[in-house]
Amino acid sequence: MSKFYNVTGNTGVTVELVSPLQSNFGIKSILLTNVHVTNDATVTLFIQDDPTSGVTSTYNLIHAIVVPAGSSLLLDETSIFRFDEKYGLYITVGSSDTVDVIIGT
Repeated sequence: MSKFYNVTGNTGVTVELVSPLQSNFGIKSILLTNVHVTNDATVTLFIQDDPTSGVTSTYNLIHAIVVPAGSSLLLDETSIFRFDEKYGLYITVGSSDTVDVIIGT
């Protein structure tokens, strides 16, 4: 079952796509689509844990990648989506960007 998101950027806003303990549900691909007609979108996709100690570990899958206006980026190398279930999957986009996200399973 795929997951669908419409992510609108605001400064400092992070959107949880897959929560920790749910991360091994079999991600096969992620499609990031910049729905803006004229402006590029900046996207960072990362995994992060949420330990009780409060000190998180964050690892970027892609960092500050520019997706041109009206285009998409397909991530379909399944090995990058194999991470321990203590990590969740998160996204941030630029402050005025709108990106549709489809997670294929």
